[in-house]
Amino acid sequence: MATESTTAGLGTFPAGTVEPAYVLTGAPTTDPAGVFSDISGADGTFWARARSFVQEEVLPVIAGYWERGDYPLHLVKRLGELDLLRDGVNLDGFAPMSKMAAGLVMMELSRGDGSIGTAVAVQGGLALRSIAYCGSDEQKNRWLPALARAQQHGAFALTEPTHGSDSVGLETSATATEGGFLLNGEKKWIGNGSIGGITVVWARGDDGQVHGYLVPQDSPGYLATTIEGKASLRAIWQAHIRLEGVFVPDSNRLPDANSFKDTSRVLVATRLGVAWSAVGHATACYETAVQYAAQRKQFGRPLAASAIVQERLARMQSELATMQLMVVQMTRLDEAGALTPAQASLAKFTCTRTARSVAANARDLLGGNGILITNRVARHMADIEAIHTYEGTESIQALIIGRSITGISAFN
Repeated sequence: MATESTTAGLGTFPAGTVEPAYVLTGAPTTDPAGVFSDISGADGTFWARARSFVQEEVLPVIAGYWERGDYPLHLVKRLGELDLLRDGVNLDGFAPMSKMAAGLVMMELSRGDGSIGTAVAVQGGLALRSIAYCGSDEQKNRWLPALARAQQHGAFALTEPTHGSDSVGLETSATATEGGFLLNGEKKWIGNGSIGGITVVWARGDDGQVHGYLVPQDSPGYLATTIEGKASLRAIWQAHIRLEGVFVPDSNRLPDANSFKDTSRVLVATRLGVAWSAVGHATACYETAVQYAAQRKQFGRPLAASAIVQERLARMQSELATMQLMVVQMTRLDEAGALTPAQASLAKFTCTRTARSVAANARDLLGGNGILITNRVARHMADIEAIHTYEGTESIQALIIGRSITGISAFN
């Protein structure tokens, strides 16, 4: 005899026609190789704080912001209040934050949402770090605490409409004038570039070298338009910026940013963070697949009882463990001052590629439900495409790695 089920307000339906509500945002600790087993002390405190923030404040709301293409600036403010915004840059008056802690925080935030992780990469990893590495004492005192606490927003303007991978060839100019410089040119894909605050603009000076300048976003001639129509990182805003005779006083020039090598110091320091972000995305996809496989029933049994599903989960876990081992080892090298640019590139190259594979498997395992934003995987799958590209594309990372293998540069 056929059984029936009743859903409040919907009437009576034949049993099996009403899909259950899946719970896919649990927070299991996925560590198959035990690489995080010795995380404790201050590192563990930062990690636990980031995880609580993700579970309690990010996951309940982020799908809606992502779908609308809206930037939840209140969550960025909370990152500052929780001291999760510095990306491992140590400042007076703040608790010491190791490179391992920064990586764990980036992993956890990206597990919640790629846009939230990118907010840290932009404000802490790029803007704040540029001032910390290249700024004067006065600039550091003025901007670093405010950026770390999210009392001010920060942007990093390097990429141009016609200079992405070859950003070393940037054409934005900084022409010396009485009391400062006049900036002219365009920048593109600049996170936080249209929301108010300060932008670190990289421009070519009269000496032909690349220099850094601090530009308030309300400066006359600073024209920023939020880029629309993105299919990735939809919960953070990037800008297309036009600089039309923007005056920058001498006091706003970064005194230790005098060539593209100084720009590269900032970029190399953030590259490992992108690898950690990829681990976070892959973790979200994997844990969603595991939870869905246990709850979704087909052919009278959970998907998890199927041999082909178990094989798929095993493959995903293997890939995730590989990524975890790589970022932990590379971070240990970084903390010892031994990480090379080629090793940082290897970490990003490997982890973003592997995260793509994990996401694709998870999407396939969820079937039609895998394309729904509320079920996490589609959102992470789209966001991985952005981290796979920014901070140096796969091709650029491959050339850096290839140069270290062969001793021959293929850049030119």
